[in-house]
Amino acid sequence: MFEILFLGTSASAPSIQRGLSGHIVSHNEYRFLVDCGEGTQRQILQSGKGFKRLTRALLTHGHLDHILGLGGLLSTFLRWEAIEEFEIFGSKRTLERVRVLLYDVVLRGKTTPMPLRLVEIKPGVIFEAEDFTVTAFDVSHGRAESLGYIFEEKARRPFLAEKADALGVPFGPERRDLVAGKGVTLPDGKRVTPEEVLGDWEKGSKLVIVGDTGKTDNLIEVCQDADAVVIESTYMDEEEDMAKQFSHLTARMGAELAIKAGVKKLILTHISRRYRGKDVLAEAQSIFPNTVVARDFDTFIIKKEIEHGR
Repeated sequence: MFEILFLGTSASAPSIQRGLSGHIVSHNEYRFLVDCGEGTQRQILQSGKGFKRLTRALLTHGHLDHILGLGGLLSTFLRWEAIEEFEIFGSKRTLERVRVLLYDVVLRGKTTPMPLRLVEIKPGVIFEAEDFTVTAFDVSHGRAESLGYIFEEKARRPFLAEKADALGVPFGPERRDLVAGKGVTLPDGKRVTPEEVLGDWEKGSKLVIVGDTGKTDNLIEVCQDADAVVIESTYMDEEEDMAKQFSHLTARMGAELAIKAGVKKLILTHISRRYRGKDVLAEAQSIFPNTVVARDFDTFIIKKEIEHGR
């Protein structure tokens, strides 16, 4: 399963209730910062999460409301926080802006106490652990060289404890080996194979973070059957023309994508200060009922059945 914590959910400029774009996605010991708008480091502190193991940042694009917080975050790392390394992933154009911000404005010739790496990425798998992957994909947002990210657990075969019990498999390394696909020999000499105690292959949970976008027809495949999709909702339907002008979505457009892609849960963010969250929610839920509008510090657990905690 994945956990996503929303640090900032406002579009373009902060409001009293909403900070600028930033999320933390967690999976076991791994933590990823997705975008880093102005004030993100304070939001991290206020959330209680802290900076431990927050060593990777994934950027959707280079607009200032999504990257400006990196300057303050790096400055904090230089003076106050001990962190092993910091890697920033993004498209070429995004990293060009980040490089100016960090090296010309913050560092100005200074060296960092930890390795700092700017990692240029293109669509495809950008990170792989034993049980999940992170995949980047193209997103259309004006002239910005934008990317979205898929967090997806690898397919696995569930361990059938009742079958193992019936075969007399003891608790301990034997069961661990069977889960890993290795046959074992029991103390009485009986041989047990993985096929006898593992179920059918099951897909893992899938979380898609789109970021800012002006179109959705190119997102249906990447969002297909996702357990949750996080996507912007900068405008409402009454200002659809303005949404098109600035390459953003309306709440309705996000909801229509969720239906077409067979999404389980739609989470809207990047909300304009001109709207009330409940109005944005009503527009989307009239089309796709299983929609929520994220607020700062909302946390969602993404698995086959989604749990939500505030």
